Amino acid sequence: MNPIGNLNKIFESRIRLGVMSVLMVNEEVSFNDLKEVLEVTDGNLASHLSTLEENTYIKVHKGFIGRKTNTTYSITKAGEKAFKGHLAALEAMIRFTQ
Repeated sequence: MNPIGNLNKIFESRIRLGVMSVLMVNEEVSFNDLKEVLEVTDGNLASHLSTLEENTYIKVHKGFIGRKTNTTYSITKAGEKAFKGHLAALEAMIRFTQ
């Protein structure tokens, strides 16, 4: 069986792949930190975060620091499972071609 079929289309975008990678190793990350790490614009990042949220892979936490809004993101159990499955499919594909 060819493992390419097990890849998750949601993670084909380098930005969504980056977001999930960052969230896998951090409990919670702010919008601004994600934007800085991934070197993307507000609109571009917001669009990709929205896709991940719609697929229940991430949770959005809105709050305030003083009077300033603070939005942070964390990975869900479903997101963690889906991303680990995607990584496993990538590994299987690499082994398959060797």
